Amino acid sequence: MIKICATCLLLFACSTAYSIEELSEIVVTADFRKANEMDVASSLSVITEEIISSRSAQHFDDLIHTLPNMNYASGSNRARFFQIRGIGERSQFTAPLNASVGLLIDNVDFSGAGSVATMMDVQQVEVLRGPQGTRYGANALAGIINIKTNDPLDTFAGRLKVSAADYGTKTLGGMLTGPISDHVHYRLVAEEHQSDGYYDNRFLGIDDSNHRDELTIRGKLHIQASDTWDLTLSVADVDIDNGYDAFTLDNNRNTMTDEPGHDRQDSSSFGIDSTMTLARFDLVTIVNFADSDMEYGYDEDWTYTGFHPWGYTSTDNYIRDRKTSSAEVRLISNEQSRLLGDSTDWIVGAYTLRSKENLVRQYTYLASDFTSNYDFDTHAVFLQLDSSLTNKLVLSNGLRYEKRETEYDNSNGIVFSPDENLWGGRIALKYFTGDSTMFYGSIARGYKAGGFNTDKTGLDEIKPEFDEEYLIEYELGLKSKLLDNRLLLRASVFYDDRRDQQVKSSLVINRPDGTSEFVDFLGNAAEGTNRGIEVETNWYATDNLKVIASMGLLDAEFDKFINEFGEDLSGREQAHAPSYTYNLALEYEKNNWHLGLSVDGKDEYYFSDRHAVKSDKYALLNASIGYETERWKVGIWGRNLNDKDYHTRAFGSFGNDPRKSYITEPYFQFGEPRVIGISLEMGF
Repeated sequence: MIKICATCLLLFACSTAYSIEELSEIVVTADFRKANEMDVASSLSVITEEIISSRSAQHFDDLIHTLPNMNYASGSNRARFFQIRGIGERSQFTAPLNASVGLLIDNVDFSGAGSVATMMDVQQVEVLRGPQGTRYGANALAGIINIKTNDPLDTFAGRLKVSAADYGTKTLGGMLTGPISDHVHYRLVAEEHQSDGYYDNRFLGIDDSNHRDELTIRGKLHIQASDTWDLTLSVADVDIDNGYDAFTLDNNRNTMTDEPGHDRQDSSSFGIDSTMTLARFDLVTIVNFADSDMEYGYDEDWTYTGFHPWGYTSTDNYIRDRKTSSAEVRLISNEQSRLLGDSTDWIVGAYTLRSKENLVRQYTYLASDFTSNYDFDTHAVFLQLDSSLTNKLVLSNGLRYEKRETEYDNSNGIVFSPDENLWGGRIALKYFTGDSTMFYGSIARGYKAGGFNTDKTGLDEIKPEFDEEYLIEYELGLKSKLLDNRLLLRASVFYDDRRDQQVKSSLVINRPDGTSEFVDFLGNAAEGTNRGIEVETNWYATDNLKVIASMGLLDAEFDKFINEFGEDLSGREQAHAPSYTYNLALEYEKNNWHLGLSVDGKDEYYFSDRHAVKSDKYALLNASIGYETERWKVGIWGRNLNDKDYHTRAFGSFGNDPRKSYITEPYFQFGEPRVIGISLEMGF
């Protein structure tokens, strides 16, 4: 049952009025063709550079609270795993990961590795909700997050950014862009961000055991090779060297570890995007290479040696080296090659992805390091037709076929080599009532590749392999510009029928010394229904006041699910699926001054499908005030000004406290507390 508080309804009602200013056009780049967001027949949110700046967002996880029906799981320093409409992963340990929510940064696939999503010099973030089976395939069962950085300019410009905030937070960044010649332009970006983090380690007497140290370097080169051919070369290196010291036996921000963990990721990428205009079609090629070294480890006992006579000491560390290479070729019709009486545009293409991932697990209770090799090749072909049935009615049909070949082996002698044939597609009907209003309806099939469990620990009840998960989604939507282009309204209602749902479960294994550990595994254990509503509005209330409001309502339940303990959880809410999310922001500008005020809200939700621990519902208050000229701007900002304690991850049935004889009880990781900072930017 969808629930919503009276306050949320009031916040949404505040967005329905009139204004004077005019809304600017936003171009979405995540689809096959660039398109005005008002013409995209899908529920989507676009976070612009202006919004990123107003919230002083350093990372994508600083923006998630603004997005309807979106959530994230921590269990690390940064949000690495995302959920859209209640669908998405929450963690990764030894087993290979098939992502339900894709993450692209300048067309490079970083799905399942969200720590890399820093926001320096980002033009916009596009979040497409619902299966993107035609465009993106197996990594987009629930949707896609597409991060687009700024392109080079043909005139010289630069920017310097400095900021400081609570908890030893400081940021220094810069950007240069301009021409090398009439046909070659460049853009260079660098930023260093550091913070002590939001925990104190009482045993070591330090306040930075959960620190952040994040370096972002990006470069772009745009080349106009001829009148009909242009290409962009992109390079990037994002080096994340963060701590991970976030769980305590007393559920507070005072840790007691003697070996604090870490959450590191160093990702380098190179890409070439080329567009060639030919006589009867455009030829688009996209080639990318990425290399990510990831190391995630923690002090498993959360204490120091000698903490208690019954205590134990152990650490767990996961070192991954992931290399990916991909290539995509698209043929896109032009005015000379439309089909069916000049009524139908078409796109046809092919895609290939090769991924190699090596893992080393260093764990106290292993006789020797665990190692594994996980390689897969994906080859796909796709087709999309967009037909104008009348001057107001457009029918879109898309289909994608994907063949996936996998090789896996590990040091325990487990070997898998499954091959899968996967397919997805979408049919959408768009009806335009004029230049400013579009109604749409769609039916889509999304899919997620199957996989295998790699840590059986002698438990016969864990099945070694599991199959593909897929869903059929039905969506109706409306996009409209009202009140003389001063009010933008986007609304959608959806119904997802999930089949062969891959559910993560855990078994607690008792060691001979009385302590315990988790064994995680996946299986096609459930069927589910996810349905809800998303509404977003942008409204210029006056010449100076802009109101931004969004709301998501979600009812995500298991239709059939018997867990690993034999309990029938049919009818229970799925994990990380809050019944409502909302955001209300007021932006006031006058005489070079800017004032921003926003509130982000979220209902309670289950942290896991294997236990009954829930988060609390909460609302976070944020504000900013700044002064801006043509050359510089200065601002003071604050997030979570009400200093609300909220949780981003929880273990619900885990015994880790020797003082309580290792009874099982919940443990929580805290989100960001109140943070206040000041920022200065200078342009030239």
